[in-house]
Amino acid sequence: MAKLQSLDPHTPMFAQFKEKTGPIVLANTFVVPKEMTESFLALFRRQAEFMKAQPGFVSLQMHKGTADSQLLMNVAIWESTEALATAFGSPEFQRMAAEFPDGIVSYPHIFEQIDA
Repeated sequence: MAKLQSLDPHTPMFAQFKEKTGPIVLANTFVVPKEMTESFLALFRRQAEFMKAQPGFVSLQMHKGTADSQLLMNVAIWESTEALATAFGSPEFQRMAAEFPDGIVSYPHIFEQIDA
């Protein structure tokens, strides 16, 4: 199973689920050993198809680090934290999440857009 780490130790993702806000961006950076990249992406694509069918889902993109990086980053937009929390907590998603092999580390965090 992948190891879940907090990008911001003061505000873990599960605490962010309590904030009733939206729309939101989930940015999830994964550290994936090179030999696991293809199997990771196959499982991620299954998870993405599930998430795309959930109420409140807006969009999703996966990005790969350059220069032989082991980092992959998922950026997903949701209508609200409630919608993301419901989808994330579903038994079907949790079963798929448990399929990620040991050796993968995930750093999820929820963001709101602000004016720059």
